[in-house]
Amino acid sequence: MTDAVRSTNGADAAARVALRPVSGRRALDDFLRVPFALYRDDPHWVAPLHFERRQALSPKHPFFRHAEWQAWVAYRDDRPVGRISAQLDRLYEERHGERVGYFGMIDAPDDPALFGALLATAEAWLSERGAVRAVGPFNLGINQELGVLVDGFDTPPFFMMPHNRPYYGAALEACGYRGAQDLLAYLIPANFETPPVMAALLRRLERQGVTLRPLDRKRVDEDLETLRDIFNDAWSGNWGFVPFTREEFLAVGHEMLMLIPDDFIHIAELDGRPSAFIVLLPNLNEAIADLNGRLLPFGWAKLLWRLKVRFPRTGRVPLMGVRRHLHHTRLGPGLAFLVIDAARRAAVRTQMTDVELSWILDDNMGMRNIIETIGGRISKRYRMYEKPLAADE
Repeated sequence: MTDAVRSTNGADAAARVALRPVSGRRALDDFLRVPFALYRDDPHWVAPLHFERRQALSPKHPFFRHAEWQAWVAYRDDRPVGRISAQLDRLYEERHGERVGYFGMIDAPDDPALFGALLATAEAWLSERGAVRAVGPFNLGINQELGVLVDGFDTPPFFMMPHNRPYYGAALEACGYRGAQDLLAYLIPANFETPPVMAALLRRLERQGVTLRPLDRKRVDEDLETLRDIFNDAWSGNWGFVPFTREEFLAVGHEMLMLIPDDFIHIAELDGRPSAFIVLLPNLNEAIADLNGRLLPFGWAKLLWRLKVRFPRTGRVPLMGVRRHLHHTRLGPGLAFLVIDAARRAAVRTQMTDVELSWILDDNMGMRNIIETIGGRISKRYRMYEKPLAADE
């Protein structure tokens, strides 16, 4: 699909912007290059690694076994200036009984007409395929990067969390979108002081025979399947939930295990049954911030040294879960505290100073209370947006 809008940028008012679908390596290169121009003067933006982005968008990625997508690049004078994607996830429709379309990977300058053209193009693609709502941004699915940053622009994003200019939220609202769900990032000192309520719950778990163990690399695929099973159960009632497939989680898990020691993953077992887990990752954005997305010719050496010798001073908990039937019991908070404490000890051992827990649903007061009890503070707020579509357009 090709579209065009007039620029609203004063002297460039006569210039035309053309939207072209991404097809082929060159167009994908342009798609990946768009943020580099937009954020080159933003001190807090961290350039993603080119090879990682290519892998994430490869047709071989397991996400595309249950999803279809299309991307577009906006060109002004044959120079890429904006981008957007549209996705349909079959697993969402199967689970929720509604054909909802996603938009994502949206980047553009502060130009209302350009934002409008990008969104209209994605909406038309989704409507042609029967979607009744557009929701996003998803980059590309619920278990990947998502949300528009609406508060917390003064610090860099942690690994696998998005970053954008402050005008994005207003630009989406001007195009008819409204907030659907807020997501929070909490920052906590790695060596936080254990509060009395947490200590009491941990003692109770000891008396009830709860055990804690790190990931076992001798049976790594089995343990990764255990993490996936707990996660899919724990998160099954959450907003927009789509389960991890086995192939997706194995791919994510093996990538994580290249970066972390065994004690960055812990599993809690209740009466011998795995019931809770946590994953701590080093904040890779610390290590790649000055690489400008490239590992050649010397980026590989820098990255390996920073991960193996210096090690990042911050980390992120991207995955955590307690089985759903335990959420509203006395054991639920205790298991959450137990795995958080295991991550705390691993973070202190590697001399981390701060850990981000993200993302947390704004209305998940149970988890928010647990995090705030141990000293966590909201550091960033992200927002998901939605808009009804006319499926017959």
